[in-house]
Order: sequence, then structure tokens, then C-alpha cells
Amino acid sequence: MAVLAKIRQRSALLIGVIALALFAFIIQDLFTRGTFGQSSKDVGSIDGKDISFEDFRVKVSNVEKSGQGITSTEAANRVWDQEVSIALLSSQFDKLGLRVGEKHILEVLKSDPNIGKNPMFLNAAGMFDVVKFKDYFKSNPEAAQYISQKEKDAELNAKFQIYNTLIKSGLYTTASEGKLKYEMETNKVSFAFAAAPYSSIKDSEVKISDDEIVAYMKKNEKKFKADATREIQYVLVEDKASKEDEAEIKAKLTALLSGSVVYNAKTGKNDSLPGFRSATNIAEFVNANSDVPYDSTYVPKNALPAVDADKLFSLPAGAIYGPYVYGRYYAISKSQGFKAGVNAKASHILIGYEGSQTPNPKEKRTKEEAKAKAEEILAQVQANPDSFMMLAFTSSDDSSAQQGGDLGYFGPNQMVKPFNDFVFSNGIGKVGLVETPFGFHIIKITDKQDGIRLATIAQKIEPSEATSDKVFTLATKFEMDAADKDFNAAAKELGLKVAQPVNAKAMDEAFGSLGNQRNIVRWAFDKETSKGDVKRFEIANIGHVIAQYKGENKSGLVSVDMARPYVEPILKNKKKAELLKAKMQGSSLEAIAKAAGVAVQQAADVTLDNPVLPGGVGQEPRVVGNAFALTANKISAPIEGNTGVYVVKNIKTVKAPAIANHAAYVEKVKAQSASDVNRVLPALKNNAKIEDNRLQFNY
Repeated sequence: MAVLAKIRQRSALLIGVIALALFAFIIQDLFTRGTFGQSSKDVGSIDGKDISFEDFRVKVSNVEKSGQGITSTEAANRVWDQEVSIALLSSQFDKLGLRVGEKHILEVLKSDPNIGKNPMFLNAAGMFDVVKFKDYFKSNPEAAQYISQKEKDAELNAKFQIYNTLIKSGLYTTASEGKLKYEMETNKVSFAFAAAPYSSIKDSEVKISDDEIVAYMKKNEKKFKADATREIQYVLVEDKASKEDEAEIKAKLTALLSGSVVYNAKTGKNDSLPGFRSATNIAEFVNANSDVPYDSTYVPKNALPAVDADKLFSLPAGAIYGPYVYGRYYAISKSQGFKAGVNAKASHILIGYEGSQTPNPKEKRTKEEAKAKAEEILAQVQANPDSFMMLAFTSSDDSSAQQGGDLGYFGPNQMVKPFNDFVFSNGIGKVGLVETPFGFHIIKITDKQDGIRLATIAQKIEPSEATSDKVFTLATKFEMDAADKDFNAAAKELGLKVAQPVNAKAMDEAFGSLGNQRNIVRWAFDKETSKGDVKRFEIANIGHVIAQYKGENKSGLVSVDMARPYVEPILKNKKKAELLKAKMQGSSLEAIAKAAGVAVQQAADVTLDNPVLPGGVGQEPRVVGNAFALTANKISAPIEGNTGVYVVKNIKTVKAPAIANHAAYVEKVKAQSASDVNRVLPALKNNAKIEDNRLQFNY
């Protein structure tokens, strides 16, 4: 990184630290005096039930500390979703008068392995002992507070189980629905049809305005409902190495190949230093000149940079290759020799027994029984090597059974010693039996990889100080120009490209293709930010983002730009349909087809359950439904289908024979609607009055 850029970064950091300290002092005082956030002391409300900021803050903090590596905004979003769900469901529980007793709560607590399987709470028979459980928390006040919260969670969980059961019980499938399913699968219609595809009219001949898209969204409001968003357009000025910077890095690497002469202040003489070609201590030379430390391991060909892998892998010992690009580095590599069989690939069938370290054995067996079974499987594999995969599927106690026992590639000492020794001491195709603490393994060696050891000097491709200064100057100039001129025009004058606008919601972190840029989103939602405002953001390892706040979408619908890719094809097809209908005129199906410039096609024995037309057309339920509605030899009016406009002529309809019992079809419908229970919570959220004040608390 350029020196000037580093100074800027450090200055910004220092100012930030001072500002943070002052802010912390002020905010503490404001909280103490109770004058902070006069607009709301709550982080939000759900149907009038407030969520206090302090409780919310503690929960967010706990999630952040959970070790899941999530950001504070992600934690806030997770806790908020949880709070909304709990509030809405609790309201339903209260309306229904749901109550749970101690027994039910204990069952939920026991399902937590930390409680139900905890040795402290088990009796001599290894069963959960309620008396032990209660006595422990009576004698440990600190633990009692913990279990008190767990009991509250368990009570909610228990109520939810009852609620969920009630909902599932209410999902009833009638005999009439089963009969309809039977008829949809079994009734058949054969018909002739003329199809004028929408693709026969060019998209460029049909225009769709923004107003038309908005009108469609308003008619289908539920599909396009969205939170309020802020539209932000931006320019990215990348702080990356120039061609001159790259040429300089390559030149420095090339210079390292040969020796150099350096003045020695102690002796007052010039010292001749060896280059990469002749250096005797390769590791020391690499570590002194590379941004990536020396690695002495042998690597297989597939671990090398793809473009240069062939040349690098075939390097004779002592030969040098490069400079070449390796990710974000320029590199030169020197071969230190080749080694056969550095990695191995093997499959195994594990037979565990009581007392072994096998996590989840399929059946209980003694060590002697396990050994006997392993020897039996070994004999089967030796007699028929192709049976290995199927035997692994059916007999192995290891999770690799799902892959036919395949463990993939691994290096020396990655497996337990007896396993490792067998694999690396034998050739490809060898099958054998090995015992380890996990049980008995029937092992088949399936492949080995050779490797090469490379001493690599890698230097990061990064901008020089001069380049970073130019980038900074360009970014700040554009920031100033864009504040006074049209944003797009100012960008064009400086040869910069305006990126696709981002429509951000209040709690978004992701910002277009730039990933997590919460600071830009927060700026756009700041009360002090006005429409047209421009601000520059310095993004580490990327460059500078100059953003302009374009405005707020309060409509409750997604933006036109977001909706257009989905809505425009629908509206274009509607307009095309009218043009095609005007063509499809005539007294017979043949005449209609001729007028549309298409041929008459045939469809035989089509059902409503699978309304697929021949010729790769795909599903056309509306067309098939109309064919069923016609009497024999009758012609339909033009039908707007999924892929075009159709006119059909019924040839024959065959009704399904009547059956006395539709139970099998009732079960089919029931299975298809089983997931309907998952629609309850989204429906509750959709109808709830939810107020979200998290932005006031800088989340």
C-alpha cells in the first residue's frame, strides 16, 4: 500500500478512535439522563407490544458472542426476526388459551443433549432423573437463573408444538378433493391445435412503460410488496496496480534471479550476494524476499495454478519458472525435486463394536463379532472387487458409506496410524483389513498422486504510492464535481462508469457487488442525508466508492427496476397476444393456422394433472383445460397460453371410470399440502402491524 494511503488510513483511524471515545462519553451521559432517543425508548413494536432496547441489546450481544462469526447487523436481524416470531406466536397461544404443565416443559428440556444426556442428571440405569435435576438447581443459585431462562424458552417451545399439532390437524383433505385428483390424473382429452408463439413477434416491437409496470404491481400487490428502500447510485474508483506497477514488480522478481552487489557498512567493502539461481539456503532466501513464507511440502499437480500447472509440474530439479501470475501475486518458482505418492485416495468399510470410537454404529456387536464380520466382507471384496461400493453402502458404520466408502485424497499422517501405514506402504488396488481405535477397516487403495516441491518467491500485485495518489485525486475530484453537477455527466467527463443503482432496505448489509458495506446503507438512511447528496467512502483493499442518494421508495412496492425483469415479459406477451389474436381468424382450424402462418398439430391423451403439449412446448394448463371444456369437433376462441396463443379443436374426451373409494388420491393431496403449515407465520407477519426502530439505535 502506498505510504500516503497508509498515512490517510492511520489518520482516519486515529480520528475515529478519538471520535468514538467522545461519542461513548456523550452517549453514556445521554442514556444516564434519559434524553437519548426521544422519539422511542423501544427498538420496535409488534401489534402494539413494545420490545425494549435494553433487552434487545443484551440478546444481540449474546448472539454476537456465540462464536458463529456473524456481524452485529446480522445478529440484530436474527434477534429481530426471533422477537417478531415469538410475539406473533405468543399472541396466538394466548388467544387459544394454550397452557403447558411441568411434565411437558421437562420433556422439551430433556431433548437438549446438554440437559437430557448430562451425566449429572442421569440415574444408575443411565436414564434422566428429575429429582437429581431439580436438586442440582436448588443448591446452585447461579445455575438456577440459567435454567429459569431455559424453562421460559422450553415453555414457548412446548406451546408451539401444541399449536403446530393443532394447525396440522386442521389441514383436512376431503373425499371430493381426492375424487378431483383422480379425475385430473385419469380423464384424457385428444385435440388438434394451432399455436402462434409469442417469440414470432420481436421484443423490440412491443414497448412497456414504467407506468404499465407500476399498474401491474398494484394489481398484484402481494407479490411485489416490499419494505421502504433507498436508491443509491455509485461509482467505484479501484485502487489497483497499474500496468507500470505490474511491470516494476516483475522486474524486481527477475532481478532476484541473479546475484547482486551490496555495500557492507561494517567492512567498508562491497559484498556479492547470491541470487535465487545460486542461493544455497533456499528457505532463508525465499523468506527474505517473498510476501508468502517458504513451504517445504510436496504438492500434487491439481494444487498448482491451473494455467501454469503443466510447466511447473514438469520442472527438473533446480530449474526456475516465472515470473507468472498466482492469484494476486507475481511469482517465480524453483523446483526442489519430485516425489511419488505424496497423496493417496482410498475407500473403506468400517465395522465398529461396543467400546470402539465409532460415532454411530448401525448395530450393536462385540469386538469378536465385528472382526468376524470384517473378515467376511474382506473375503467378499477379494472375490468380487466391484462389490466394494455396494458393501460400503449397506455395511459401513462410517458416514462415508453414502459415498460408497470414498474418503477422497489425503496426505501422510492425516489418518490414524495403522490406516495411514497400510495406505502409504501399498500400491493402488491393494485391499486389506486394518484395526484402529474406531473399529475394523476394509481398505481399498484407489489412487495416488505424485508431487513436486517448489520454492516460490511471491510478491503481491498492489498499487504504488504514485498510483494510489492518482486514484485518490481522481476519486476526490469526482466527489466534488458530482456534488455540483449531474452525477452521470460528471462520471462521463472523467471516464468513470456509474454502476447499477442499489435499492437498499434499512437493515441491509450487502451493497451491490461490493459485499458488506453497512456504512453506505446507514448513510443513505440517515435523517441528515438528503436526496442528491454525494459522499465518498474508502473501502479497504478495493478503492473508493462515491455514492449518491437518489431517493426513497415509500410505495410499499419493489422498485420498477427490480420488477421489470419479471413483469416486462408478462406484459409484452399480453400485447403480443392481442396482435396474434387479430391474425387467428377463420371458419376452420386449418384456416386459422394458415392465417397465423403455423401448422395444425395433434395432442393425444393429455390429462389436467400433466398438461404438457407435444413438440417440447411444455405445460399449457389453460389450453388443456379449454380442450376439456369443448364438445367433440368444437373449436375454441383464441387462448392466451404460457408460450403463445392457441386455438384448439376437441377430437375426443375419455372420462375416467367411476371408482367407489378415492382414499389413495386423498392421501396424495394430503401429502402435497403437508407443507401448508409453514405458511402460518408468514401470514401472521403479513397481517401484523410491525414498527421497526432499530435505525434509531445505530444498528
